[in-house]
Amino acid sequence: MLVSALFVWVVALTACASRDDAVVVIAPHPKNPNILYIATNEYIYKSRDAGKTWENISGGMSHSRVISMAIDPAYPATVYAGTKGDAVYKSYDGGQRWVPQKTGLDDVTITSVVNDLIFDPTNPSRLFAATTMGIFESVDGGDSWKKRMQGMKEILMVVSFAIDQTRPNVMYAGTTGGVYVSRDQARTWAKANQGLISPELLSSSRALMVNALAIDPTRPDTVYAGTLNGLYRTRDGARSWDRIAQDLPDQMIIATSVAPGATGTVYIAGRQGLYKSSDGGTTWKAMNNGLESLNIRSLAISPSEPDTMYLGTNGTGLYRSRDRGEHWEPVPLSVNRSGRN
Repeated sequence: MLVSALFVWVVALTACASRDDAVVVIAPHPKNPNILYIATNEYIYKSRDAGKTWENISGGMSHSRVISMAIDPAYPATVYAGTKGDAVYKSYDGGQRWVPQKTGLDDVTITSVVNDLIFDPTNPSRLFAATTMGIFESVDGGDSWKKRMQGMKEILMVVSFAIDQTRPNVMYAGTTGGVYVSRDQARTWAKANQGLISPELLSSSRALMVNALAIDPTRPDTVYAGTLNGLYRTRDGARSWDRIAQDLPDQMIIATSVAPGATGTVYIAGRQGLYKSSDGGTTWKAMNNGLESLNIRSLAISPSEPDTMYLGTNGTGLYRSRDRGEHWEPVPLSVNRSGRN
């Protein structure tokens, strides 16, 4: 009996700890650098010891894949997970138990695909969900959601979202048809595609997929947009855009991030690895030392330790850098026990 139980435990551990799965989401704790959440194609995992061991914390959720996460900056034990097909789940205890948060998101099946979740920096009860049916706002911590799409008549799918941390009334939405900007807390939206999309395609609702948006916190009018066809930068709050980084080997940008406290330091990632610019996007340097795979799926900088970064790949698991991307080390998903953790 003991041998049989041990065999089952080892099989479960091996299945959960496979490095072959894609790391879709990385969510570092805002205050404690030892706590980290990730989502793969199958499960959500949590580490409390900087990645030495992991817990599977998917209990209570549907089997729908988690594709976005957000941690409450004021009460970090509160965690939100956006899924591909079952809207939003919320945990009040650091992922031990999950409850659905679907009111207002479950009217249309496709609305339940939540690509991004972002908090209002001035109000932790207020957050936004970027979905395949547009932008939704909650002012009660996810208990209910309302659509905020005035001005986005041509667009259905919102892929990425960003809020200006210094002026939270200013928001950017990355869509299948370029970028939209709101300057009144998502009450109204306007197209912001000058220079981003060629003039003959400006009226198309599927002109350019914007996968990632990042605002420079030291120069908030500077925003980077990673698209299926290159990286773009605005220096005037999305009134105009310039295409940059055209010499990089892959122009499909999957993730982008601006380093906090380092003016002009930008990271972008895609199918050919990670690149860094220290001059606002003028020149770029490959940052792939230690990576077994260059096919990158997710990127995150630790809010509490900005020298620490994480990369999720599509084939060789999770990696960590402790020197702002100069060197990378694998972080195996060593699950310490199966079942509820």
